[in-house]
Amino acid sequence: MRSALGVVSGPELLRSSVSHFVSHFDAVDGAHSELQALGHEVRLIPPSYVKAYLKRSENDANDAAAICEAVTRPSMRFVPIKTKEQQAVLILHRTRQLLVRQRTMLSNALRGHLAELGIVSAKGRNGTAELLRIIADGRVSPAVCGTLEVLARQYGAIGAEIASIDKNIMVLHRACEASRRLAEIPGIGPIGATALVAEIGDWKAFGSGRSLAAWIGLVPKQCSTGGKERLGRITKQGNRYLRWLLVVGAMAVIRYARKHGTGKRPWLGRLMDRRPTKVAAVALANKIARMAWAIMVRNERYKEPKLSLAA
Repeated sequence: MRSALGVVSGPELLRSSVSHFVSHFDAVDGAHSELQALGHEVRLIPPSYVKAYLKRSENDANDAAAICEAVTRPSMRFVPIKTKEQQAVLILHRTRQLLVRQRTMLSNALRGHLAELGIVSAKGRNGTAELLRIIADGRVSPAVCGTLEVLARQYGAIGAEIASIDKNIMVLHRACEASRRLAEIPGIGPIGATALVAEIGDWKAFGSGRSLAAWIGLVPKQCSTGGKERLGRITKQGNRYLRWLLVVGAMAVIRYARKHGTGKRPWLGRLMDRRPTKVAAVALANKIARMAWAIMVRNERYKEPKLSLAA
């Protein structure tokens, strides 16, 4: 849950108002719409940013005091409030993500049950399709055939629902000019483009592409002190869904590069030679995020990099 704050005048009135809001909306995610309906200006603060100002035990009064202290900091960063249209698109994406997880669970269940019977298939969707054909042909024991058919029907039904949601996302993608421009970047498809447009309302809220990549969680952790810089793994903070989409898209670009060559991206070939595949994918996802920011802020279209003479 994000900390919601209705801004009113006067420090004491502010603290009492926030305490009232915290006590009534502490368990309600999205309470900012209710506060806006009451005529308040709402600002959303990540709870981790407020935690540093919390004194002693956590209760409504201390939470209100911490929010009041955090909101007055000049360097405090607030969460942009999404429109109803953005929320509708994100609900579509989250529903699809849930169904994909459920389909994966069913696939793993079918694979595990049939492995107990000595039937093993390849990994991926092709292997699952082969298992479904085995169940449909009745090549399994009649004692378990009925149960496996239940899982197979569920798998097919969820696949049909995912296909329906994909069609709706494609309709939104074709109707959105910003989404079409983002989809021109290698590694970003209609799903990733619509998710970026819905999650990031104001691209100019980020000062640079590096800030956007850091917000998504595609930058290394820092443990630097005494003038010594130590960089570790990526932070994995920020938007988990966008990070997953960008890394998956980067892996698709790397698979294509391994098959057809790096072409106009010699830097990607050098990166793949000296780094593991997953590390290269994260670095490429970081670059994709920075390119997306530049395209959206400058209102440009993606251009293929020109191959220099030195390369």
